[in-house]
Amino acid sequence: MLIKPLPQRLSHPALPLQAPAVRRGLALALSAASRALHGLAERLAAPPARPARPAPPHVLEFHAEAGAPEGALYLDGVLVGHVAGVRRL
Repeated sequence: MLIKPLPQRLSHPALPLQAPAVRRGLALALSAASRALHGLAERLAAPPARPARPAPPHVLEFHAEAGAPEGALYLDGVLVGHVAGVRRL
């Protein structure tokens, strides 16, 4: 296995070598732009979804006493039907 040392200049040979101050300025500008875009993305992102709450259990009621329709069947307080000929469950 051959190990080749890295050149002192890591940029492409056709590109001019820039002064360290220019590179540092560009790096700071790119870093600031990255932080700004990250903040913008966090503000625009949808909030995390909350876990769904389980539905409350349904309440089934049967009424066959005086004053109520004979054999009335209610689900969550809404009349859903009648059970004919039944006086108690």
